[in-house]
Amino acid sequence: MRWDSLWHGRLDNRPSNDKGSSSVQAHIGRLKWWPILAPAVARSLMIVLVTINLIGAYYLAGMIYLDRLDNDPDFVVAAPIAGGVGAVDVAAALIEREVDHHEWVANSPWFSPGFLLDNMAAYQQGILYALGRFTTEMVDHLGRARGSSRVDPDLDRANGLLRFPGDVWVFELEKSLMPMATSEEQYRAARAALLAYNRRVASGQAIFDPRVDNLMVLLQRIVADIGSQAALLDHELNHGARNPLDARSDWIFFNTKGRLYAYYLVLRELQQDFQPVIEQQGLTVIWQQMLGGVREAAGHLPLIVLNGAPGGLILPSHLAEQGFFVLRAKTQLLDTIAVLGSR
Repeated sequence: MRWDSLWHGRLDNRPSNDKGSSSVQAHIGRLKWWPILAPAVARSLMIVLVTINLIGAYYLAGMIYLDRLDNDPDFVVAAPIAGGVGAVDVAAALIEREVDHHEWVANSPWFSPGFLLDNMAAYQQGILYALGRFTTEMVDHLGRARGSSRVDPDLDRANGLLRFPGDVWVFELEKSLMPMATSEEQYRAARAALLAYNRRVASGQAIFDPRVDNLMVLLQRIVADIGSQAALLDHELNHGARNPLDARSDWIFFNTKGRLYAYYLVLRELQQDFQPVIEQQGLTVIWQQMLGGVREAAGHLPLIVLNGAPGGLILPSHLAEQGFFVLRAKTQLLDTIAVLGSR
């Protein structure tokens, strides 16, 4: 007997492992389908990757296109109403610019690229808030003769509409299943009411009362508002998150910036509206210094808003920097009020 045949015979006669053999055969059976499934799996993965890239490109391109944080200090009204109130004209023009010429992003739904532009949204809402405060003073003081005359209907309407929240879109399902008036529609109506009032001022049918006490009250209201923002900045510095890229810090910074910018433009126009009063009170130089301070505070814009430690070298605190400019502008406004009250 040949040993090799005996050996091979023994190998051939070994008991087989049926369980292992069946699993291998099943695995081989599955592999037979792989050449058929592989292209379908590859196509599915490719579709997913292309979809993700297209969505990313849509949001990125949309954000670049919509992002318009417009803080032009030389912004002027294209067609002012002759004989009207310059501050009212610039308020109406600012509403038109932010709502119609730029995209109003504060109420953008999730599927719009504007949904991600939170800094621009905070800035725009700051502008509209300041204009609402100014309109309130127009209703209560500047747009009526003393306190005995009736409230101007156009100013009253504009004031109410400017109080409307800035983040209301067509559908607010938590409030109603029906379509709603959007923030933009309310602000456009407010602009129309302001322009209607200004046309009536120009034609002598509405009141604009540029008295010293009215100017003092208006400046005091502006001081109160920017003082409130200064307190908010201080609270965030002392009690807010110590995250250099804190989103809440961004919102506070840009909302404050929007308010300061709107106040600067209104104050700039008020210099013309109250020119006789300012000249009689010897306020021209002081007013210009105050305007310069508010303009500088409104123009402060770092590349990236960081919420680091005050005085930090690598990670500074831009809230602390803005707080300095805000407090300086507040001080200059208070000096202007003091001079008005002393003469």
